[in-house]
Amino acid sequence: MASRDPIVDVGSAVEAVSADDVLPLHQIESLCMRCEENGTTRLLLTSIPHFREIVVMAFECPHCGERNNEVQFAGELQPRGCLYRLEVPSGDQKMLNRQVIKSDSATIKIPELDFEIPPEAQRGKLSTIEGILLRAVDELQALQEERKKVVPETAEALDQFLMKLKSYVTGDVPFTFILDDPAGNSFIENPFAPSSDPSLTIKFYERTPEQQEALGFLVDSSQSGEHETESAIEALTDGRRGDSNETKGEPHGSIGAVAGHRAIAQGNSEEVAAALFRYSAPEEVMTFPSTCGACSVRCETRMFVTKIPYFQEVIVMASSCDACGYRSSELKPGGRIPEKGKKIKVCVQSVGDLSRDVIKSDTASVKIPEIDLELASGTLGGVVTTIEGLITKISGSLERVHGFTFGDSLDDQRRSKWLEFRVRLNKLLSLEEPWTLIIDDALANSFVAPITDALENDHQLTFEEYVRSWEQNEELGLNDMDTSAADVDDSMTN
Repeated sequence: MASRDPIVDVGSAVEAVSADDVLPLHQIESLCMRCEENGTTRLLLTSIPHFREIVVMAFECPHCGERNNEVQFAGELQPRGCLYRLEVPSGDQKMLNRQVIKSDSATIKIPELDFEIPPEAQRGKLSTIEGILLRAVDELQALQEERKKVVPETAEALDQFLMKLKSYVTGDVPFTFILDDPAGNSFIENPFAPSSDPSLTIKFYERTPEQQEALGFLVDSSQSGEHETESAIEALTDGRRGDSNETKGEPHGSIGAVAGHRAIAQGNSEEVAAALFRYSAPEEVMTFPSTCGACSVRCETRMFVTKIPYFQEVIVMASSCDACGYRSSELKPGGRIPEKGKKIKVCVQSVGDLSRDVIKSDTASVKIPEIDLELASGTLGGVVTTIEGLITKISGSLERVHGFTFGDSLDDQRRSKWLEFRVRLNKLLSLEEPWTLIIDDALANSFVAPITDALENDHQLTFEEYVRSWEQNEELGLNDMDTSAADVDDSMTN
């Protein structure tokens, strides 16, 4: 009888995956690493709903019975790395059954045991917390008999360690499960989503040069781009133009201060002047070479400094890649670190409120009490948008991050909970009832624009300053910051 899935080569499978919308299951003849006979690898490109495209591979050898499976990501690397920290209490089996996506670049840590699973120890896989720990136990036990004969002391110490690890697998001991992925493609299930999980914290971070290199980025080019960025920022803040051929200023001419002066000279009206200068564009835009974050090809980044009324001076940066079409924009705060944090509250009642400009920094958290929604700091990163755009981004982010939202394993109760929340989230934009948007930023780098000419006349918008706690300063790295050397240099200069 002919096989339903004929064996093909890798090239044919790749061509089929690239061409078909409905992707079939492919079988590829491959070498077994245990008996060195030929086995079969089944390859399937699929998409986890609201998460990402992945390649599922399963190998089986009919000669020796060797079997293994693996998950690899078919999409792009994420802009930032992710760090999941889950506090697992004792006696909670449901916590151990949480689904986990671990990419090839992810590291798993258990601080209580001083135990770490490096990226190369376990390849990308779709499993549970219990499954990952059981896999670690099996791999550590694999050569114990040989160790007892050669190095009995090491084998005895490893037996004691395995006893502790097995107690974690059975849920007898509380522990902390940390999943750190520089590529940003790993995930731990949150059964309480879209609400926050008190046991799970998620942080997003910028990759270090070493992590960039491990992921295949051009580290040298990116580092040189960082130095050029710093020099360009200094040139802008000092009012100097770059003298090099690569860093240059581009006058706008038709917008901003130049056009404003021309309009004032022609109209001679104070009202025209006030309107033009409320949101004025900069005199010049700095351009410098950088590296595309998607394909690592050299591209250009444009940057300028501007002042936002009722807020502060900010640095706007935008990059675009002609090779792959990747675009990114970023807003960096200018000036010193504020002494206090800021909490912004907006009562959204009309369509005009949805059109308010919003600057949300990457240190700000977002809350909407009416639907019990809370996003931790770092979620969504830094964005410049409107209130309507922010809600749209939140909706898209929740569907992307919580990859098991509408999977086959989701029970009816949780499915109805998600559907109900999506309806409530969409109702925010239809304005059936007034609702409140709260942006809490410990570094006071977030902003919501008023809808009146004077800030004090906007009664739906309130700004509240507060003193940061020690824990907030510790998370921001301010407790260990030492500026004494800079203060001495500044006093000597003066």
